[in-house]
Amino acid sequence: MKKRYTLEQKRWDDPAEHTMPEHSRVPASFTIGNVKIAPATVLAPMAGVTDTVFRRFIKNASQFTTPADELADSSANVDSITSNQQSGCGLIMTEFTSADGLSRMRETKRKRYLTYYEDEHPISAQLFGSNPATLADSARIVEDAGFDLVDLNLGCPAKRVVACNGGSGLLRDLPLIETIFKTVRAAVSIPFTVKFRMGWNDKHIVCVELAKMAEDCGLNAVALHARTREDGYTGQARWEYIAAVKDAVKIPVIGNGDIRTPEDAAAMVDVTGCDAVMIGRTAPSNPWIFRQIAQYTASKEATGVGTYDHPTDQDRYRMIRTYFQMLVDEIALEERAESARAEAITAAGQVAREQRHRDCVGKMKQFASWFTHGVPGGGALRKQIFESKNGDAVLGAIESFFANRADDLVHHPEMVTQDDQLLTSAAYCD
Repeated sequence: MKKRYTLEQKRWDDPAEHTMPEHSRVPASFTIGNVKIAPATVLAPMAGVTDTVFRRFIKNASQFTTPADELADSSANVDSITSNQQSGCGLIMTEFTSADGLSRMRETKRKRYLTYYEDEHPISAQLFGSNPATLADSARIVEDAGFDLVDLNLGCPAKRVVACNGGSGLLRDLPLIETIFKTVRAAVSIPFTVKFRMGWNDKHIVCVELAKMAEDCGLNAVALHARTREDGYTGQARWEYIAAVKDAVKIPVIGNGDIRTPEDAAAMVDVTGCDAVMIGRTAPSNPWIFRQIAQYTASKEATGVGTYDHPTDQDRYRMIRTYFQMLVDEIALEERAESARAEAITAAGQVAREQRHRDCVGKMKQFASWFTHGVPGGGALRKQIFESKNGDAVLGAIESFFANRADDLVHHPEMVTQDDQLLTSAAYCD
């Protein structure tokens, strides 16, 4: 059976449990080139996930309010105090985009792939490909589009990407990578970074050599997913390789792999000395993870005891509704833009509209599936969602499920399970 790398299949194999180190914390900030990122947390680029709607959703979910009595003490905050509204996610990244495709696209189609909003800054655009000149052209397009950084993907393990010598496929050709580094670096003035894996397999570990090469070629930061391409998403991420990369270079090092909780994030910094942490597959199932890290870090700094809020049923319900509304609004915005360009309602135009709506329903189902894991009875809800034919049916299933659960918890407290108590035990800060 063929192995497919999809987000749904990226489960953790017997994940390690970490405790918050006594002294280490996720840094308040770090700098890539001339771009300050605060706090030092990064949303990983994920194909089919980190579009503009999801990125802004994560930004919103990561907001938290610092209590008034803490505002006078800057040490209690994870960022410089500008107001009492803090963001827990420092940097967001686009889905990885084909440099070949980007360079050939019409301007109007290109905008769809590179769409972002002002409240997404700082934002990095990630590219993949293997042709140095094409990657340089695409990097210039990214810079002209106003992105703060451009990133090269050397980590994707998907066969269709590797078959084109993209993603982690390039890890077998360091001389070509060096040419790409130099060509792209010469093409743009914005910070240039790279995300890579340890190597192709355990017999071909190249991460330290690659990080040194990146530094020598003028790249501004490196991010390491501490697995090989052959590992896929199995086994434990080997954080010792992040530490080895950090020891080898002076540019910022971002650690990636197996961060599920705030304790994991702090432990990675403690073990590896990395400058920032990058979070991927945890984010779709727990969009609060960045805020939880920020809350935990701030409370640990202020009181010596790390605490953070956990989502209740109603929090999950509100966030699902918020995300779905953002999807619908984005489609409406695209359709208004088309009208503004005076596009005729042709058969082709109608097909494009229908495809967008199918994509919207698909994303609703995908997100609801991630987001209901951990909710008692969530399996039955996921079955209903996947059987739904349109967005209204998806929303109806969600509304009915959460309404019934709320009624059960109020009128039948004897039905409350230990999972329910865990889900509803902590307050949620807006």
